[in-house]
Amino acid sequence: MSGPDPAAPSAAAGVPPAVGPAADADLPEIAAIYAHHVLHGTGTFEEVPPCIEEMAARRAAGVAAGFTWLVARDATGVLGYGYYGPFRHRSAYRWTVEDSVYVRDDVRGQGVGKALVAALVAQAEAAGLRQMFALIGDSENIGSIGVHASLGFVRTGVLRAAGIKFGRWLDVVIMQRSLGLGDAPVE
Repeated sequence: MSGPDPAAPSAAAGVPPAVGPAADADLPEIAAIYAHHVLHGTGTFEEVPPCIEEMAARRAAGVAAGFTWLVARDATGVLGYGYYGPFRHRSAYRWTVEDSVYVRDDVRGQGVGKALVAALVAQAEAAGLRQMFALIGDSENIGSIGVHASLGFVRTGVLRAAGIKFGRWLDVVIMQRSLGLGDAPVE
């Protein structure tokens, strides 16, 4: 992926954005999107935006471990990105992943996040994974909670006052979706 495709449909036009693998060339836009969320949002509990090199290292480590990093794009560039990675590193969790999705501020609420989560679910199912968790920062993050619920995630718990950011305690909402064979016996 070299750059925006001028023929690509716009998320603002109500057409789902093109979703595909994140590439090295996307990292400046990915880092900028995430930096905005770090500095202005409660969906992530990071407080200092990581540099592009750190974002590149995170992506490279995830991809090298067999996990997925995606971007949604239109003619204006990267609209958002998402990935799934290990829920925990113990072997018992090898069938379980956690998703993370961040959308450019000027296109929030236009289906970008939903397109990314749907694509992550599809890729995780194709990889034979069984469960996906979303640990959503801030119980007031109704956009992310709603997107996940619309795609079959159910709320399974809340970690009350799990972190503090912008001078207030924040919850973490736990949502879960079974993938593929779900909790059927493992062969």
